[in-house]
Amino acid sequence: MSTPDVSHVRMPDIVPQFLIPGSALLAIAFGLWLWWRVSHVLVKPGHSSRSENGREYLLEEEQRGEDEIIQKAADLMEAISEGATSFLMTEYKYMGVFMAGFSVFIFVLLSSQDGFSREWTVDEEGNKHAPGLYLGAFSTISFLLGALTSILSGFLGMKIATYANARTALQARKGIAPAFMTAFRSGAVMGFLLAGNGLLVLYITICIYKRVFGDDWYGLYECIAGYGLGGSSIALFGRVGGGIYTKAADVGADLVGKIEKDIPEDDPRNPAVIADNVGDNVGDIAGMGADLFGSFAESTCAALVISAVSSLGKQHIYVAMQYPLLISAAGILCCIATTFIATDLKPARLVSEIESTLKHQLIISTALATPAALVISLTALPNEFTGIFVQDPDRAVKNWHMFFCVATGLWGGLIIGLVTEYFTSNRYQPVQDVADACRTGAATNIIFGMALGYKSAIVPCFVIAICIYVSFSLGHMFGIACAALGMLTTLSTGLAIDAYGPISDNAGGIAEMAAMGEDIRERTDALDAAGNTTAAIGKGFAIGSAALVSLALFGAYTVQAAITVQDSSILDPEVFSGLLVGAMLPYWFSAMTMKSVGKAALAMVEEVRRQFNTIAGLMEGTARPDYRRCVEISTSASLSEMIPPGALVMLTPVVVGILFGTRTLAGVLAGALVSGVQMAVSMSNTGGAWDNAKKYVEAGASEHARELGGKGSDAHKAAVIGDTVGDPLKDTSGPSLNILIKLMAVESLVFAPFFKAHTPNGLIFQYMQRA
Repeated sequence: MSTPDVSHVRMPDIVPQFLIPGSALLAIAFGLWLWWRVSHVLVKPGHSSRSENGREYLLEEEQRGEDEIIQKAADLMEAISEGATSFLMTEYKYMGVFMAGFSVFIFVLLSSQDGFSREWTVDEEGNKHAPGLYLGAFSTISFLLGALTSILSGFLGMKIATYANARTALQARKGIAPAFMTAFRSGAVMGFLLAGNGLLVLYITICIYKRVFGDDWYGLYECIAGYGLGGSSIALFGRVGGGIYTKAADVGADLVGKIEKDIPEDDPRNPAVIADNVGDNVGDIAGMGADLFGSFAESTCAALVISAVSSLGKQHIYVAMQYPLLISAAGILCCIATTFIATDLKPARLVSEIESTLKHQLIISTALATPAALVISLTALPNEFTGIFVQDPDRAVKNWHMFFCVATGLWGGLIIGLVTEYFTSNRYQPVQDVADACRTGAATNIIFGMALGYKSAIVPCFVIAICIYVSFSLGHMFGIACAALGMLTTLSTGLAIDAYGPISDNAGGIAEMAAMGEDIRERTDALDAAGNTTAAIGKGFAIGSAALVSLALFGAYTVQAAITVQDSSILDPEVFSGLLVGAMLPYWFSAMTMKSVGKAALAMVEEVRRQFNTIAGLMEGTARPDYRRCVEISTSASLSEMIPPGALVMLTPVVVGILFGTRTLAGVLAGALVSGVQMAVSMSNTGGAWDNAKKYVEAGASEHARELGGKGSDAHKAAVIGDTVGDPLKDTSGPSLNILIKLMAVESLVFAPFFKAHTPNGLIFQYMQRA
């Protein structure tokens, strides 16, 4: 193996030591500053003395009416916040039990790979390697840190979302621009706090581990892989549990309220309306935040593990080993610069500008991150290095090759986002065709929506395939990991526009329940319609990055498990049988999660019907519904129903690895990746299209939309049915699939040393061979 040209690593060692933690701390400070700006929107009666057009209130009755609206909004905000906090605290207790049990499992399996040895070993080249006891202990610590950071990310996102929903609704009375800036700033708070916390904790952990492992970069990064496992484990339960919660409430509220009782969405007479708004925060905010944190942690860990076996790790090139973290740090700085455009320089002031303003955030941040990635690639990496290509370890990889890998992922993610927007925004033909299909009923609406979802998977799959081909050709699995990092370089911006959607949705609910008026509800609906599209874009990013991340983790797993290309041929019966089983897992998982939503929604529908039938004066608005009972139904259903799908994902790699061996597990991982990506894209986009088709009919903003009849028409009822069918697709099963493929891959990577040491061919196959 040739020695890398380290003389051309232009970046001094001190730069990563300041740039990485400095960017993380700046992101946290910037997020808190944005939170402080949102806090200037007061939700207290008596603080507003001006009417919507800026005139002083002349009559005491006008001020009293204003105070009543603000007080009602404040009460609703508090109820939603309390419900979301209560659910997450209960969910985190379940997760705490899981973390404790799984930590012991990780420690025992990894420490036992060499008999719980405490002795360091030295290879033929004189390099020291950590004992199994160290690997087990520090992998366990990494797992706990990743899980806790994931919990913190989701919880902080939920808190700012529930803090901003009423403020967005109140600002909507002043116009589109104030409401948009409030919602977007709040979403950006989550984006920057998550990116900053995730990068800072990871960097500090590496620095501390470095004191223990010394120059054993391979052992160090092998332990760091537990960070990604912890993040994705929590993300799985957060996404599934939160998704079941929110969709049970949403489906129950829509089927009874809109279809049977013909009352508006978020009508305060609907008993499920508070649970629905709580669900937006625990599912679409907390779950989504944990999901994208897991993607960041896993892509970084995959790149670190693979680079450790190259000449970069063998020659102990510190700056080059920090390359993945430097890319993420540069992305944070670019996203901070971009955010000022939407929050201060050019916010959306008209309904027609909302989607374009959010889309420009992605485009500008991508454009800024490209030269930043080039500078870091040329200065942090040597001119060329080796050991990346498994079959040809002497093949040189140049630093500009890695730039193209990062740029491929960066721009590939943008293309996926733009394609997702085209298929889910009601500004474009596909969603308008779905809305037009509502003329003839719910059946044709569902047929058109399913066709749209399948078609929408074509371009993203081509983009992912191109990213894989280019990055693999230039940098093997390290290139794919860097492409995944590139797709997540604009993570802060992606999270901001994603979290913006549920905040706007909650704002619309509060505007309706606080009786702010039809014109205010129209503004919040416009913000929400754009939010549905941006949420779909965020899911597209998550799915695309998950495909690259899981493939990179798969590469790292094959390195850890010593699986060669010949060992993983699909002509091998063990590998091929694993492929079939792996391709089936996303269907099994989706069946479990969708049925869970259906069971919970059934209980919710029965409860809402019961209250409408038994509470006198509820439809007349003279009686108050029992909101708490609906919250309890969603909570109990989601917590109980999230366990079986979670167990399926968490147990599969362990069971397959122990009973059937490393090669069969490799087939399972590949099969789950191939089928899971298409299912995730089509599910997410189908649900998003049905949701926006409903809003297209309701808004009646065009002549075609007005021809469909608007709210209460037969076409609208058909659109509502399509929306309720799509709810579990876009907010439960679809987004959870990308966690499935990532989590199984990172779990396999973490346990690969144990499988390699004890069950390389599987206990069952070993027994069959002896027999």
